[in-house]
Formats: sequence, structure tokens, C-alpha cells
Amino acid sequence: MKQMVIIMGVAGCGKTTVGERLGEALGWSFLDGDSLHPAANIEKMSAGTPLTDEDRWPWLDIVGQELARSAGSMIIGCSALKRSYRDCIRKAAGGPVTFVHLAGSRELIGARMQSRPGHFMPVSLLESQFAALEAPAADEDVVTVDIAEDLDTSISRLKQHFTSLKA
Repeated sequence: MKQMVIIMGVAGCGKTTVGERLGEALGWSFLDGDSLHPAANIEKMSAGTPLTDEDRWPWLDIVGQELARSAGSMIIGCSALKRSYRDCIRKAAGGPVTFVHLAGSRELIGARMQSRPGHFMPVSLLESQFAALEAPAADEDVVTVDIAEDLDTSISRLKQHFTSLKA
């Protein structure tokens, strides 16, 4: 059965790294949701301006549509900070979506962002991301990963989780 997965969390939490590694481990395709942003959104974030909900809705629809279009199981890295954003993705995907929430401290994530050259998202927007974050509720089909945990351990646990769903 096709599985649709969103690796979610604030900027700098490791969505791309975890998504790519998990995709490799499971043999699923991975797409960085940042690549689906309209140019206007990237320009806004590059200038240090947080996106509004109106900026995000079309992007979130595209993220969900990409999941729906995929012939096989797919993982997309997408911030999905609010429940309403996650609901939008679920609706656009037309089926169940599992969210993997990469949770970590402001200090750890800020340090990671400062060591990440060339990304359009400045560290200055991290505070707005944490302010917008609504941690997923128990009824949302979510797996939470502490990003302070060893990456290999996290990938192993996630692989086991998704493999057990297929059984």
C-alpha cells in the first residue's frame, strides 16, 4: 500500500537530511518541499520576511498534490507548522498522510542553521517559525523524533515504524 509521509518541523531541524536518508532506507522517493515554493515566497523569506498564511496555502496544496500524484510511497520535507497546514496537505493528498515531527531546541536548531551555507532561510526567521509551530496532536498520525538523537538511530526507528505498517 502506498504511504504518504511529510517530514515536518521548523527550518534547520533536518527535514532534508532525514527525508533523504529515510527515503534511501525504505526505497521511497523524497522531495524537498522547498523546491515547490513559488519564487515570490523564496524572495520573501530570503529578505527575512516571514510568510503569511495566504502565501502558504497554494504551496501546501502543491505539496499534497505531489503526494497524491506519486505512483509509489513518497516522502516530502515540508515545515507544516500548524494543524491547519497539515489538514490542507491531507485534503490535497486525498488520503492518509503520516507526519514525522523533527523536534529540537531553539539553540540546537539555530546552531545548525548557522552552519548551513547558501540556504535562503535566514536564522533571523527561526523565532517566527517557533512562534507559529503547533505541535501535532495525538489524533494526527504523527511520529515525533528528537533531533538530538543520533541520526542513524532515528532513521532505524523510522524505518522500523514504516516497515511495520506495511505488514
